[in-house]
Amino acid sequence: MQIHLPLNGTGTVPQRLYRDLRLALAEGRLAPGERLPPSRALAAELGIARQAVVDTYERLVAEGFFEARRGAGTFVRRLPPVVTGEQVEPGVGPGRHWRPLPVWGDREAPRRYNFAGGVTDRRLLPMTDWRRAVMHALREEARDRTLQGECQGYLGLREGISHYLGYSRGLPCAADEVMVTQGAMQGMDLLSRVRIAPGAVVAVEEPGYPPARWVFESYGARVVGVPVDEQGLCVDQVPEAASMIYVTPSHQFPLGMPMTLERRLQLLDFVRGRDVLIVEDDYDGEFRFDGRSLEALKSLDRHQQVAYLGSFSKVLHADLRLGYMIMPKGLQPALRQAKSLTDGRAPNLMQKALANLIEEGAFARHLRRMQRLYQRRRQRLLEALAQRPDLWNCLPQVAGIHLTLEFRQSVDKLEARLLGAGINAEDLGGFHASSEGTKGLLIGFGMIDDEDIEVGVRALARALSA
Repeated sequence: MQIHLPLNGTGTVPQRLYRDLRLALAEGRLAPGERLPPSRALAAELGIARQAVVDTYERLVAEGFFEARRGAGTFVRRLPPVVTGEQVEPGVGPGRHWRPLPVWGDREAPRRYNFAGGVTDRRLLPMTDWRRAVMHALREEARDRTLQGECQGYLGLREGISHYLGYSRGLPCAADEVMVTQGAMQGMDLLSRVRIAPGAVVAVEEPGYPPARWVFESYGARVVGVPVDEQGLCVDQVPEAASMIYVTPSHQFPLGMPMTLERRLQLLDFVRGRDVLIVEDDYDGEFRFDGRSLEALKSLDRHQQVAYLGSFSKVLHADLRLGYMIMPKGLQPALRQAKSLTDGRAPNLMQKALANLIEEGAFARHLRRMQRLYQRRRQRLLEALAQRPDLWNCLPQVAGIHLTLEFRQSVDKLEARLLGAGINAEDLGGFHASSEGTKGLLIGFGMIDDEDIEVGVRALARALSA
């Protein structure tokens, strides 16, 4: 056998020889059934130790690429085309209901002025308190003799969430109603699994949160956008055939207005007596700056037709991947089963650590600090934006960690302008199902440092004026 094995690159000699032989297999330079040189001969030819060849042959035999025949030598096995690189017919298609969709949240490297919306700064985590809570959880885990955690979530955390929602969101609920999820998105996915059949009509706000629309579409739903006005979702325009309605009533995403009590009652009246589920996404209702916090829509639900989704992504950090769902009574068995068939359960260690953080009062202290910090940043941003009323109108927004700007005139090549100015912000057109061009900008203050706010706004003004 004559074959070129250069042994280039990094790593040990056996590692380089292994890579070269695998490449020869993929490129078809080693044919099925071909006999490999004896280890002593190949070692002499390459000028390496025989043991390196022996070790590599044994590894490839163990992986099924070569076969050793007693008294005959080492041979190339007959491998499937996926290994040898041979052209094959296309295999599994894109899926019954799936169509290619963008990936939400995969951001490029931060730019100079980080006005990204819906994200918080990991540097603000209460590291001392969190470290103590994690260490406590580790000690608890060491003493735990149960086989695995509960599918619905660690009871201590569910009790903490129940207590937290009662005093912060006016939402009385029992621990049995709470399911711990890996973020609000998993809650949407679970609800879609148990409620959406292909062709089902799902009503969403327009404009609204794109990933929610994509989740529903991925299960075969026909998603219908419903306009919003200054009172929130226009309930009189919800399709009669809707079997699910997704809303952000605490403050509409991305425009910011809260759903009025009148509109909330109208929505609940619309679904009463029908097999319709309301999905309430309270994505960052903890941060309210004008007036008292509105009670959750779920707190008005007397007929078990609202599923409430929340997350710790904004209060702590998204990397923790912890959220929760308050389940309607009738859906609880199906949701537990769906959860057990997906990931089974959220990581027990993180659940116990968060439960400790809540129980010790450190979570409430951290939330108060964040409210003060974001109040200060928000006010600073509002004052900076007010300097250029000729360029934009800042929509009223009483809660959350972003503001929404409407441009006074059309802006072309917005992304290129933002990139040139080193600004990370989101085109408001991306939140519309069918965008007719740039409508404005979602500008967040969760990540940007205080001292960068004014200079960042000036950079934005220059970019839009160029």
